Amino acid sequence: MSKALIIGGGVIGLSTAYYLSKSGWEVSLIDRSDLRDNCSYGNLGMIVPSHFVPLASPGIVSQGIRWMFSRKSPFYVQPSLNPALLSWGIKFIRSANPAHVEYAAPFLKDLNVYSRELYQAIAKEPGFDFSLEQKGILMYYKTGQTGEEEVRLAEKAQKLGLDAVPLSPAGVRALEPGLEMDILGAVHYRCDAHLYPNDFVAQLVGKLKNMGVSFRTDEPVTGMVRNGRSVQEVRTKDGVYRADAYVLAGGASLPGLARMAGLRISLMPGKGYSFTLPHPERKLNVPAILCEARVAITPMAGRMRYGGTMEIAPLNRVVRMNRVEAIVDSVTRYFPGLRPPMPKAADVWYGFRPCSPDGLPYLGYAKGLDNVLVAGGHSMMGLSLGPASGKVIADLASHRKPEVAIDAFRADRFS
Repeated sequence: MSKALIIGGGVIGLSTAYYLSKSGWEVSLIDRSDLRDNCSYGNLGMIVPSHFVPLASPGIVSQGIRWMFSRKSPFYVQPSLNPALLSWGIKFIRSANPAHVEYAAPFLKDLNVYSRELYQAIAKEPGFDFSLEQKGILMYYKTGQTGEEEVRLAEKAQKLGLDAVPLSPAGVRALEPGLEMDILGAVHYRCDAHLYPNDFVAQLVGKLKNMGVSFRTDEPVTGMVRNGRSVQEVRTKDGVYRADAYVLAGGASLPGLARMAGLRISLMPGKGYSFTLPHPERKLNVPAILCEARVAITPMAGRMRYGGTMEIAPLNRVVRMNRVEAIVDSVTRYFPGLRPPMPKAADVWYGFRPCSPDGLPYLGYAKGLDNVLVAGGHSMMGLSLGPASGKVIADLASHRKPEVAIDAFRADRFS
């Protein structure tokens, strides 16, 4: 039996372990944490075929520059002479153009649709009950300019085969009766879905243990031994591990892992915040994205989770409460009667989204290595793309052609 070693215990690494194990591999997984502090737990639980436009898109650079001067802006790049950030920024600017979006859109859409189908299949298996609901997502807008952009985007979505319907305020109220709104309209992406990520991740870990997957937690990787076109072993503070295939799925830590294998992967952490109300007086029926504010709200398993912001900066543990306050304030601008209480700093979750310069994930074999695969750089779509990414990596490792095209996601495209 072939052995696989996965480095990284977020939803991407866990999904890869799941599909490799189902394919007959003997699987071990290493993570530097106890698996309870990654982006898979605090995200908004959205499965988003609607998100076919990558983060690197036209207008984001000029808008980002304006946002840098606001302490409550939803997108922020910390000025720095950090060489990795400068290199990433140059690649990001070069990617933020219409041609890139046109090329990437079908690939992102197909991977998200594929992942949604895999989630549906997993939800039917014994031992899983993670509140998967297929109510879609409402993209709310307040201004005419944003409304025009969202309607045009919905038309593109329809051409890609997605179920997207522009709604008037009256149409939105039919889906959210009794909710006071200050909006011009919304687009309902009925193709989207959502789940409760905390349950999904915990249940997936339990399933993997029952399948015989070996877990090594609180064990950071300290080095790798490379010989020619292969990695021979992975070293941690507690041991040495050898396998036939290695999968780098370390989230925001991916560049450091890659360097140990003699690779360069361009990626920066994008910090995001969320907080969850366990017993809200008023819940939304349908998950919401507040377009101008870049804030998301998801009803999940009787709770309400609010989240947003994207801080591109080196890894840090600072909780910027001004940005959390901006999330709270934005909610009442769209829904005057739905103001959530300002959370305490201790109740704010934050995580580091692994952002590639072109807004697309890395999926495939590492450059110059025959036994190392890369699965990372999913930005805000890690949860959404988890099962699809894991299945693609398992297929590649087993020398099967993936069921979805992955040309745009080559792991060596910036090497």
